[in-house]
Amino acid sequence: MASTFDRRLAQAGHLSVVTVQQSWVGRAQNGGMTEHNADYTRALNNAERILGFSLAPYVDPRPTEPDNAYDFTRIATEHAFNDAWTRGEHLDLRTRALISVTITASLGILEPLRGQLRIALHNGVTKEEIVEAFIQMAVYAGVARAFDSYAVAREVFSEHDEADSPQGN
Repeated sequence: MASTFDRRLAQAGHLSVVTVQQSWVGRAQNGGMTEHNADYTRALNNAERILGFSLAPYVDPRPTEPDNAYDFTRIATEHAFNDAWTRGEHLDLRTRALISVTITASLGILEPLRGQLRIALHNGVTKEEIVEAFIQMAVYAGVARAFDSYAVAREVFSEHDEADSPQGN
């Protein structure tokens, strides 16, 4: 029986971690992917908390993908959301998110920057703090890179504002 949370996810067009895990088990029994493990489940749950939505639908390999696609998504997800994002001894989640925005912006990888901006905003980083990071980035990584990154940030800020407005709900 589906939980209230799972039903809400389904209504919003998302699959719950449990639904995706059940599909893995079924595919494993039919010669597909291997069964998930506790570390992967924990990583998916951590990702959902950090991202604000379920990552599972995006990492579940499609039937046409190579057999080792599951291994790739499992390893990458565990590494990011069990090993890196959950570290809290020296940097809190807000600071880690702001650093990740700055790194992806400095590298000029604009699509991952969108995701890092969403994570940052979801975890309490303000738009003003993001802009300050871009000001520092302009000095140390280049003005052109900072302008490209800020253009992406503007789009994500608009999405965020729209989602938070009473009309966006």
